[in-house]
Amino acid sequence: MSASKPWGRMLMRYEFLVTGRVSDIVRAAFPEFEVADGPTGGTSIFGPVRDKAALRGMLARLDALGLTVVEMRKLPD
Repeated sequence: MSASKPWGRMLMRYEFLVTGRVSDIVRAAFPEFEVADGPTGGTSIFGPVRDKAALRGMLARLDALGLTVVEMRKLPD
């Protein structure tokens, strides 16, 4: 970690793969993320995550919408 990017200010990029195709309403619930249909029938939701608290919040949002996360991964910077 460089001195110019303390942990609290680093943006990480994550991808969340969920089962099924999501509705336009669900897509609208994630305005800060890209949402794309996955090749195997699922949906990919990806974008910047500020910190661990924001990551937990994202997982809570996905759960609250009834989405099943089948994979979560940190994307390369």
